[in-house]
Amino acid sequence: MNDILNQLANVLEQRKTAKADESYVASLHEKGLNKILEKVSEEATETVLAAKDCELNDPDSKQDVIKETADLWFHTLVMLSHLDLDPNQVLEELEKRFNISGLEEKASRQN
Repeated sequence: MNDILNQLANVLEQRKTAKADESYVASLHEKGLNKILEKVSEEATETVLAAKDCELNDPDSKQDVIKETADLWFHTLVMLSHLDLDPNQVLEELEKRFNISGLEEKASRQN
């Protein structure tokens, strides 16, 4: 999985400097952070709605969740790229939390 994220992150970095009329990613960067955040929010909502409507025995509704989640992850990676952050930084943060219970981690954020 890390490999796919790295490949996508590399492509997104390359597209950052492309012409906006030749690249969707470049057009998002040109429109700025607020537009990118709108897309992340839109995709998050669509993911939640797909999950809400998902029926466990229905492969089509599961596929909808997968597709919407892919859109959400993609636009989140564009956001990270725009902020000059690497997805590996997020993976490292998740790795730090791996052996910590969710309740402990949440409590540590309140301090």
